[in-house]
Amino acid sequence: MELRICHLYPDLLNLYGDRGNLMALVHRAQWRGIDVRVEESRLGASPVPGAHDLYFMGGGEDRQQHLAAADLRERKREALLDAAGRGAVVLAVCGGYQLLGHYYRSAEGEELIGLGLLDVTTEHPGPQTRRLIGNIIVRSPWLGGRTLVGFENHGGRTRLGPSARPLGTVVTGFGNNGADRNEGAVSRNVYGTYLHGPLLPKNPALTDYLLTLALRSRHGPVALASLDDSLELAAHSAALVRATSRA
Repeated sequence: MELRICHLYPDLLNLYGDRGNLMALVHRAQWRGIDVRVEESRLGASPVPGAHDLYFMGGGEDRQQHLAAADLRERKREALLDAAGRGAVVLAVCGGYQLLGHYYRSAEGEELIGLGLLDVTTEHPGPQTRRLIGNIIVRSPWLGGRTLVGFENHGGRTRLGPSARPLGTVVTGFGNNGADRNEGAVSRNVYGTYLHGPLLPKNPALTDYLLTLALRSRHGPVALASLDDSLELAAHSAALVRATSRA
């Protein structure tokens, strides 16, 4: 089998080790004998619709988001709408997550229009409002109730519309807005989250879940072989301890 990944804005949206998510996807596929091709799509580039099985976009500060927002609508929209329609996977973290929603309103009141792939809106309450920062634990129904661990650092407050479902429920931390205990958003195979850390190396179950969905979109049903996840699970457990002690 072959897995085709498109990394959106690798030089622009890459806070808190987000590139590690791409590395986890690549290595966990290659360890199973799956060929992986990665294409980087930067400002000005237009991915070919139907050419990729998984699209990944990381996080960035407001200035980087501003640079990416118009390009995302003008150059990447067609490929990402096609991906959502045919069951390919789209994973976006933090700033990328906000840009997959309807809009992001910054602390200064500037509104960045997103793609609307996720039924979410994000607003920053203002420069004097505290950021939502720290280690976080989330329990996810998409993984049979398993926990996800990561690190969040965002000023925007995201709220879900009726067609979006949360990636999980916050056990410890803030999540989308610090109030409703939701974290992330899911619609079809489009996933948004605030979890940095990076997310996927410490959460191998989620990585394999996304790989299975991405491969299924091109090859049909697949069953991934088991791997020795002792290091990944140790990192997951250590993150659980840090987040719990913080709480």
